[in-house]
Amino acid sequence: MIKTLLDLFIAFGRSTMLGYGGGPSIIPLYQNEVVNRFGWMGNEEFGQALAFGNALPGPIATKLAAYIGFKVAGWSGAVVAVGAVVLPTALLMVLLVNVMYKLQSNIYIKGMIKGIQPVIFVMLAMLAFDFAKFAFQKGSGMFSFLPFLIAALFFISVHYLGLNPIWGIVASLVIGAIFMHG
Repeated sequence: MIKTLLDLFIAFGRSTMLGYGGGPSIIPLYQNEVVNRFGWMGNEEFGQALAFGNALPGPIATKLAAYIGFKVAGWSGAVVAVGAVVLPTALLMVLLVNVMYKLQSNIYIKGMIKGIQPVIFVMLAMLAFDFAKFAFQKGSGMFSFLPFLIAALFFISVHYLGLNPIWGIVASLVIGAIFMHG
């Protein structure tokens, strides 16, 4: 059990420390640790956990860590995984806040930030591509088009019409419960 808890701390701590750009950029790193390196779950189960986690309020990184930690080692696993997500970055932020404030106008720091942004974009695009296999599975019968319709309507409503994303999330949950069960 101690080794499992240590593995959870290492997996989520390493991913969190390497994930530049917030929660969404960490997801591919979590997926690599959870699916490829430790084999705690498969891609499909990880995709389902990600979908469910995105439907709930709060940061995705802590929700995934809590879920996966609990699945792997119960409550102690959840506490260790969430601790690995929160503690290293919180401590680092406290230590580095003054340094970053002093260096914010440094041309090399600005260049580093601009240099990493395309990598973050590609990581998110790769995750989206992998996740599309699960998100766009055809429904059955007359509702086989529904996943595509939900995605298109959500994108248009949020991006072009300015709808708060929470309403799209709630609507997709209701539509899924009514038309996509089974």
